[in-house]
Amino acid sequence: MTIERALTIRVASLYAPAILVALAWAVNRPSRARAAGTLLAIAWNLPTLLFVNVVAQRTGWWAFASSPASIAGVPAELLLGWALLWGAVPALLMPRLRIVFVVAVLAIADLVLMPLSQPVVVLGDRWLIGECVALLVALVPAQLLARWTADDRRLESRAALQVITFGATVLWLVPAVVFELKGGGWSPLLEGWRRWGGLHLQLAAVPALLGVSAVQEFALRGRGTPIPFDPPRKLVTSGPYAYVSNPMQLAAALVMLAWGIILLSPWIALGGVMSVAYSLGLAEPDEQSDLNARFGRPWRAYRKHIRAWIPRWRPYHAAEDDSRSKVPPARLYVAATCGPCSEVARWFTAQRPRGLEIVAAELHPTRDLNRITYDPNDGGADVMGVAAIAAALEHIHLGWAIIAWLIRLPGMVQVIQLLADASGAEPRLVKRAKVSSETCAA
Repeated sequence: MTIERALTIRVASLYAPAILVALAWAVNRPSRARAAGTLLAIAWNLPTLLFVNVVAQRTGWWAFASSPASIAGVPAELLLGWALLWGAVPALLMPRLRIVFVVAVLAIADLVLMPLSQPVVVLGDRWLIGECVALLVALVPAQLLARWTADDRRLESRAALQVITFGATVLWLVPAVVFELKGGGWSPLLEGWRRWGGLHLQLAAVPALLGVSAVQEFALRGRGTPIPFDPPRKLVTSGPYAYVSNPMQLAAALVMLAWGIILLSPWIALGGVMSVAYSLGLAEPDEQSDLNARFGRPWRAYRKHIRAWIPRWRPYHAAEDDSRSKVPPARLYVAATCGPCSEVARWFTAQRPRGLEIVAAELHPTRDLNRITYDPNDGGADVMGVAAIAAALEHIHLGWAIIAWLIRLPGMVQVIQLLADASGAEPRLVKRAKVSSETCAA
């Protein structure tokens, strides 16, 4: 009886949510944006629920009976069913219900289902703590990501959640599956840390920085994300895209390759190689066709100068294709009446940046500026202070660009700006000079 009950629970835990999702999808077929949000919600739940369940086993919140198919001790069918239940079901059936009520509905469902899942799930005395952690870590972010994607809101926030989803999948979920199927474990990571003091992780972080910065550029300059159903509205040729046309896939391949080496797992490293093969054989032709259809000549001109997998040393600018290009260069406005600022202007001028003009902040034609301001000159928002300097560094060469991408990371740029403010380098307003149009032209 116990074996039959356990089998019934395992089957129901996967097929009940799957059937519910299939019926919801068939009855009320979602839009492309809502479908993308639903898939992202599932993708978020898979690594986060696995993490919570691993913690739960170690803390005694709950445990699992042995399973013929498990990942890090978590039955695979429970993990998949749980991801569908907390990812797709609310996104499809409760898209307009307030998040607090969604959490309440699924929390009540778990209060009923978790005790009924014994003997497959063995609850500890403090299992409600684990339930609360799971709701906060898995359910809530997944549903926010689904809603923001479906409604085209909170672009920067949903792009950040996409980065976390991809990172958790590549660095946590995929290795856990590989270890279960092919053997291995996390001990090489700890051994490498003791031996190298984290240097190996820092080296692996360089390609990750490339990928994160590319997503950031998509959001800030292209007003979109890497998801095919949520692409940028504008052609992005700045940031990492000024050096290589395929920075995200290049970063993903290098990170997986490096992660496989660090974990001494040839199967994980092979994943990096396979991602390159997939990109070259399937993804790249489709992507090029789509971009050519959407952006036309500017895209073809860009690809003529930028390689897909090997970065350039000096950045690309549209004027490189045609000296009569109507694409204006970006501008770094630097106050001429500020001594240290003038030194910054002279240094940038000496580096011969591409696609960047150095202009006195006092000569802005329409308004007062902060003493160091970067204007992308493509309709995007100005940035100032440390962020402006970092944006300008991207116009010099790849070495300075990597430093700039590190500086511009969310959180990092704010910390550096605070340190600069404490040193007297905070943004200060500079009054626009009262000059004639002939003087400005000169």
